[in-house]
Amino acid sequence: MGFDQSTTSYKALPTSMSYYRCRKCCSFLEMKSICGLVVLFLVMLPNSAAYDPLDPTGNITIKWDVVSWTADGYVAAVTMSNFQMYRSIVSPGWTLGWQWAKKEVIWSMVGSQTTEQGDCSKFKGNVPHCCMRNPIVLDLLPGVPYNQQFSNCCKAGVMSAWGQDPTGSVSAFQVSVGLAGTSNKTVKLPTNFTLLGPGPGYTCGPATVVPSTVYLTPDRRRKTQALMTWNVTCTYSQFLASRNPRCCVSFSSFYNETITPCPTCACGCQNKNNCVMSDSKQAHRKGIHTPRKDNAPLLQCTHHMCPTRVHWHVKLNYKDYWRVKIAITNFNYRMNYTQWTLVAQHPNLNAVTQVFSFDYKPLVPYEAINDTGMFYGMKYYNDLLMEAGPQGNVQSEVLLRKNKDTFTFKHGWAFPRKVYFNGDECLLPPPDTYPFLPNSAYVNPKAIWAMSFSVLLFMLTI
Repeated sequence: MGFDQSTTSYKALPTSMSYYRCRKCCSFLEMKSICGLVVLFLVMLPNSAAYDPLDPTGNITIKWDVVSWTADGYVAAVTMSNFQMYRSIVSPGWTLGWQWAKKEVIWSMVGSQTTEQGDCSKFKGNVPHCCMRNPIVLDLLPGVPYNQQFSNCCKAGVMSAWGQDPTGSVSAFQVSVGLAGTSNKTVKLPTNFTLLGPGPGYTCGPATVVPSTVYLTPDRRRKTQALMTWNVTCTYSQFLASRNPRCCVSFSSFYNETITPCPTCACGCQNKNNCVMSDSKQAHRKGIHTPRKDNAPLLQCTHHMCPTRVHWHVKLNYKDYWRVKIAITNFNYRMNYTQWTLVAQHPNLNAVTQVFSFDYKPLVPYEAINDTGMFYGMKYYNDLLMEAGPQGNVQSEVLLRKNKDTFTFKHGWAFPRKVYFNGDECLLPPPDTYPFLPNSAYVNPKAIWAMSFSVLLFMLTI
């Protein structure tokens, strides 16, 4: 009987060990799966960060149309279309790069040029425009000779936002490629596309062959098509462009004397030691507004150290309407903003009655929700935001019709939920610092401490 018990106990031991080994193996597999998911999340993070909820389909599409074959390659028309509703490419413009799949060279270009020619010493007679394996292309400046121009070229790389000016949101050039394939089956698509607009922030996907582009003749009576077409899509991520915000927002109202400023160091204080006081002699010296090649800013000394500030002031209250004043101030001495855009998200923007000094366009990425709008300057009036200084601001007022079911001045409802300037989201103040109504239940901590101290002194004297 005792032998049976010991035998039973002895046989149960391997089973128990197998159980723990199995649990250990399962735990290892679970940890391995979790690690794999974490790695996958980190890999996908840059792409997910490029998603903009206020412009979910916004991108820059680069289209290559092969229009003819040559003895050793092809001629292509390259068109860049900015399909972003409120994000433009400002001066000094875009920079486009790629890597050739084989040993291609660029024989000539119309409407653009490469930054370097590279080593073309093996060529005799005709020398290519560029022999670099990784060419970098720039747009030409306005006013170049007509024989160097191409349709939609020569704007110094500046591209308007699609929602602001569709005709100005396109840039194009022509390129003649040699030592390449001479048919649809032998052409190798370029790889590793890069786009600066003008700084970092854009991520480009691989080139993808699409149905050939169809053209209409000038008389619109005949259709022709490209011999081959491929597209490259580039999306923008503010996280890749800059680790800090580039603008901030301040608030004020008619019902409270308190002004809610931008948060301290809202855009980082890395330029704190190189800033310029507005009342100093340096701010008025000659050449202070001259940009640098590296686009390094020269900021006016402020507590927030942002290049741009947006101020939202709740100005007036009527029976059926309310009025807001919006002011944009530039604190960068080396940058002016041409064709700037301002996007605000607020539930009452579905009832905008009048915008006095800006142009306005509703943005409705989701048809059921109309709470976002884009403000931009009137052409030849205030579409240019000047450098920091007396002229470095633009402002307008907005009249909105009240919705009796939702309108209130309580709990900061009158202030925007999100603000974007030139496509970058601005940092808003903390909600508990918003201007409050005088009759709201706001408690001043300093007043409580003073009252408590007075009561304590009174009790001690008794």
